[in-house]
Amino acid sequence: MKQPESNSAGKTIMLQGTASDVGKSILTTAFCRIFVQDGIRTAPFKSQNMSLNSYVTPDGKEIGRAQGLQADACRIAATTDMNPILLKPVKDMTAQVVVHGRPLRNYEARAYREEYLEEAGGIVREALGRLRETYSLVVIEGAGSPAEINLKDRDIVNMRLAGWADAPVILVADIDRGGVFASIVGTLEILEPHERDRIKGFVINKFRGDVTLLQPGLDWLEARTGKPVLGVIPYLPRLGLEDEDSASLDSKREQGRRKAANTLQKKDSGTGATVQGSGISAKPSADGNDPPAHKLDIAVLRLPRLSNFTDFDPLHEEPDVELRYVEHPEEWGIPDAVILPGSKNTMDDLAFIREAGLADKLLEHRASGGAVLGICAGYQMMGSRLLDPDHVESDREEAEGLGFFPVETVFTSVKKTVRVEGEGSLFTRESTHSIEGYEIHMGESRFLEPVSYPFRVSESIVSTERAEPHAEGAQSEDGLVWGTYIHGILHNDTLRRSWLNRLRERRGWTPEEQLLQFGKRRDEAIDRLADHVRRHLDMERIYAMIE
Repeated sequence: MKQPESNSAGKTIMLQGTASDVGKSILTTAFCRIFVQDGIRTAPFKSQNMSLNSYVTPDGKEIGRAQGLQADACRIAATTDMNPILLKPVKDMTAQVVVHGRPLRNYEARAYREEYLEEAGGIVREALGRLRETYSLVVIEGAGSPAEINLKDRDIVNMRLAGWADAPVILVADIDRGGVFASIVGTLEILEPHERDRIKGFVINKFRGDVTLLQPGLDWLEARTGKPVLGVIPYLPRLGLEDEDSASLDSKREQGRRKAANTLQKKDSGTGATVQGSGISAKPSADGNDPPAHKLDIAVLRLPRLSNFTDFDPLHEEPDVELRYVEHPEEWGIPDAVILPGSKNTMDDLAFIREAGLADKLLEHRASGGAVLGICAGYQMMGSRLLDPDHVESDREEAEGLGFFPVETVFTSVKKTVRVEGEGSLFTRESTHSIEGYEIHMGESRFLEPVSYPFRVSESIVSTERAEPHAEGAQSEDGLVWGTYIHGILHNDTLRRSWLNRLRERRGWTPEEQLLQFGKRRDEAIDRLADHVRRHLDMERIYAMIE
C-alpha cells in the first residue's frame, strides 16, 4: 500500500466523533500502532484534553493519559507537544488549566472561553507545528463532537484544528449506543460546507452482530452522503488498555454492582473464605489455565473527583481478584482490602466519604483487621490533618484526616510532577522489590511522629542529575495499611503479587505465582487492537486520504 511521502512538514490525519466516548482515543491508539508497524515515524496529538487521568512525561510534565498511551503505541517518548492543553475538573464548571505540563490557574468555563482560548489556539498551533517538523505523520484526535454549534466560533479541538493542520477527517460513530446513522447524518448537516468537505469517510465502532445485516444501512449512508464507510469495527472484549475518562469507570462500577448482586457470600467456618455463587463468570488466569478457586474482593472508593483510576488496571487483569467500585455503604460487602484512590479535590472528596458514611465503614474495616491502601490523595486522607489556607483545591481551609498515620498535608500552588524509581517492601520478612511510577500532587506532607516507610525512591527526570534516594510513603507495622504518593505502584508486578498473596494468606489460601506481566500484556494488547482494527479498515483508502 502507498505510504506518505517524506517532506519537511509531516502529513496529518484526524479522527473526530459524533459524540464523546465513541472510541476516538482507542481508535487513535490503533492507528498509531498500525502506521508504526508500516514503518512510518508517527506521533499522536490532541490539542486540548479534559481528563482526570494523567500521564507524566519523561521530563516530569503532565499530559492526558490517552496521549501517553498513544505515544507508547508509536513507540516514542511522550512530550507535552502531544497534548499542550490539559483541563482537570476541580468542581462543577471549574477546571485547572495545565499548559505544556504545568498548571497555569483554575478557570471557570466562561472565563476560560472568553479570556484564554485565543491564546490557547496559538499554543496548540505551535505544538502541532513542532510535531510535524519531527514526524512523518501526526494522528490527531478530536474532542467531543464537531457539531457543537455553541462552541464552534472558538474551537481549537475539531474542525478549526483540522483546517490549521490541513488534515483529512474520519468521523467515528458508536453503533452500540444506537442511532448511528442519524448521528452521522445529523453531524454532517450541522457542519458548514467546507467542514463537510474535510470529512473523507466514516468508521462505525463497537459493532456486535452480523455485518451483512448492517449492509443495507451502509449502502444508504454512502448514497445519502457521498462519502465511504471506511470500516465497521466489531466490539473487542477485554481489551486490556486504560480508559481516558470516568464514563468507562462508571460502566465498570455497574458491572461490579451486578456481580455483587449475583454473588452468594458465606463465611467458611474453617478458613473465613468467601464462597461465591455462579453469578460471576471467572476471569481466565494470566497463562490461560483455569482461574483460581478463591478470589480476593478488593473495593475502590468511587470518589466524585477520582483521578488516575488507571492505577488499578493491573488488578482488573489479575485472575484471583474481583475489583469493584463503591459509592454507597450498602455496596460495601466484605472486602479483603479497600483502596482510597487519587482525587483532584482531596478536601471535598474526604468530606464526601464522611457524609456518605463510607469513612465509618472504612474505619470499621480497619478495626476488624482489614487491609487499606491509599494512593496520592487517598494517602493524604489517611493522615491526621489537611490544610488548604490558600484555597488551592477547595473552599475548605482545614479538615481532619482519617488518622491512619501521623501525617499533616498542606496544599500549595506548586504541583509536583515527577517520575520515580527505587525499591521497597510492605512486609519486613520479605526481600525488597524494584519499583517505579510517577507523582502528581499539589500537597506537601510532613510526619508529626516517626513512621515506617515502605519505599526508598529517587526522582528520575531526563537530562537532570538523579537526586539521592529518600524515604517515601507510610505503612503500619503489619504492612496491611499503607499509603504512597506513587501512581502506578500496582503496575510493579512482584510488589503487587506480594501484596495480593499476603491478603490470600490471611484468608488461609495458598499463594498464587506471579504470572501477569502487566507491561508486556499492555503492549501485546496494543498489537491485538491494531491487528483487529486493521482487519476491518480500508487501509488503501486511508493512505490515499493522507496523500
